[in-house]
Amino acid sequence: MAQTLRRPRRTERVHPYTDAVPRATAPVTKDVTHQDDFLGPEVVLVPVKAFHQAKRRLVATLTEAERVRLVRAMAEHVIAACAPLPVAVVCDDDAVARWADALGAAVMWEPGQGLNGAVRAGVDRLARTGTRWVTVAHGDLPRASGLGSLPAFAGLTLVPDRRDDGTNVLRLPADSTFRFAYGPGSFRAHRAEAARCGLAVRVLRDPALAYDVDWPDDVAELGRA
Repeated sequence: MAQTLRRPRRTERVHPYTDAVPRATAPVTKDVTHQDDFLGPEVVLVPVKAFHQAKRRLVATLTEAERVRLVRAMAEHVIAACAPLPVAVVCDDDAVARWADALGAAVMWEPGQGLNGAVRAGVDRLARTGTRWVTVAHGDLPRASGLGSLPAFAGLTLVPDRRDDGTNVLRLPADSTFRFAYGPGSFRAHRAEAARCGLAVRVLRDPALAYDVDWPDDVAELGRA
């Protein structure tokens, strides 16, 4: 019989420019994370890329160390904003797995699938354990709040980025056949996919959740906040 995964610990909100990072621990394994245990009827799934590989568009603005600190701090902020819901981090990097485990998140190891495949695999895992609703939130939302308390809606909820191009947050029934299409134009693609699946669509325009960091100008704006 599978063990029950501990409920993720609540973490304090962290400013995106903090230097504090979780202390490295022993490598995380499937036996430690219990990635196929029931987390709850509703879960937030956060895909996190290897910190040293993320946000390479910012190399002209930030040093390597600054970029890694920013990426980690933004992702930690997102996890804190998921309270009171449990959090699962889908990843394929040991450092990210250790970091997520230290924060009390479940770790879903999905190597070699790309963003869309990894998110779909994570949702499928959650659905198999009995989770009914999944909120997918990206880890580059430094002003995120309320991810664990989005208003209920019997369909697909989309939170687009400020350009109405990307999809920063997405809430859907875990057992749907929805095909994720993250990347340029994902907001439009996800609306079309909802129609294919017969899911009603609600669009939430939340300035805090719409603000993500992809380009040097985004970093400059964040520094002015």
